[in-house]
Amino acid sequence: MDTAVIQPSTFNQINPSTPAAENSTAEISVPNRQQINADELKFELGLWLSSLESFLNIRNHTFAEDSRAKASTRDWTKEFRLTQSALLLCSRLTFALGKASNDEVDSKIDSGEIYKLAQALKDSILLNESLLRAAPFRFGEWAAWSNSLAEKLKNIQIFHALIDIAEGEGSKFLPEVLQKMLENKPLPPAMETDLKMVLPRFAKILKWLSIVERMLKNDEPLKPTLLIFARVHEQVQELVKYVDNRLLRFPNEEDALFGALDGTAYTASIELRKVYNYELAGLAEIRPTPAVYAKIETAYSLLNDSFQQTLVNFAQLIEPNIEGTKLFPNFQIKLKQSLVLRQDMWKLLQTVKKAEQKAEKNLLDLLHTQLKDFLDTSLHYLFYKDMETVERFIEEVLVTTDKKDLVPILHRFGAYLETLFGQVNMRTVLAKHPFISE
Repeated sequence: MDTAVIQPSTFNQINPSTPAAENSTAEISVPNRQQINADELKFELGLWLSSLESFLNIRNHTFAEDSRAKASTRDWTKEFRLTQSALLLCSRLTFALGKASNDEVDSKIDSGEIYKLAQALKDSILLNESLLRAAPFRFGEWAAWSNSLAEKLKNIQIFHALIDIAEGEGSKFLPEVLQKMLENKPLPPAMETDLKMVLPRFAKILKWLSIVERMLKNDEPLKPTLLIFARVHEQVQELVKYVDNRLLRFPNEEDALFGALDGTAYTASIELRKVYNYELAGLAEIRPTPAVYAKIETAYSLLNDSFQQTLVNFAQLIEPNIEGTKLFPNFQIKLKQSLVLRQDMWKLLQTVKKAEQKAEKNLLDLLHTQLKDFLDTSLHYLFYKDMETVERFIEEVLVTTDKKDLVPILHRFGAYLETLFGQVNMRTVLAKHPFISE
């Protein structure tokens, strides 16, 4: 195993207000092999290998520009750097797996196969590194390298075995409550068959997204998550294709399951467009750390919340009265935070509008009090990308003393708050909690 390329992991201390310095070649932390067993190592390695495979797939390149002309002329060096990051991470995981005791390693994965993968990764890292010295790159050069690397990895038997292991583990990521319902509740045979085909696919997607969540929480470099999102994109497309084919053969369009499947395909397609055509488009080219963090956080939240709610909807086909919090305990926290945020934003919006119309001392004093309270509490329930803008508006209002200057600021702030309030009110967890103004 001395052929594996190993470099020490480095990562920043967690600081919620300041994401990690963003560098596509920065290293992702790998759990110490003494704190993680061989099964977990195989899953992590399979996940990153599958994500790399999807990222290298030109025909399904998730983050390419709408304009083919632009894609053919822009610099693709960032893709080479992201590939290098993934190769280094896979190499370190392979090294850790090779060090695991033989009795821990699956019988399908012997040390000889691990050695072959380590050697292939080492060769690919050295070649990718040498290619980077010739930057910048055009699309044709990226296409040639990605096709060559993908073919090299696919010719290694363990590559497929590890991806299969990761996919299998991901399929088991269903909430325990929902898994027991599938096993124990009497269901019509057709419904049982469909649910057992569809739900594990959602579980696999949520498992991949959980790694993005971990990287956000641990303040790890986030651009490599683009590879995970590439795999999620493929997984969702495969799921939508399966559901669409099933709907074409469904005998009864009035059936509740038909409605659930139809809604699933539609919602998944909408979320894909939101995330991949907007939040993640061109992200490889973005340099400012806050912008990268904001887009990754939003992309993760949109997909994760939507697919969790989809699982809740399927669970309610089996047990109509079940609450989402039974499947996902974090729903309760998100719901409470969103309810508080929505109410506080509404009160703040009304005060801003009143102060804009009549900038009297008592109204301005009330506004300043509400703004300071909002900064200390509800502000942290917003997405990072919205927090920054709200903070800037609040700071501007608090330091402006001239009423003539303050009124146009309040007008802009009020318009922004109104738009943001509408977005918050559309959160998945608030779907069954319509807003009622006091």
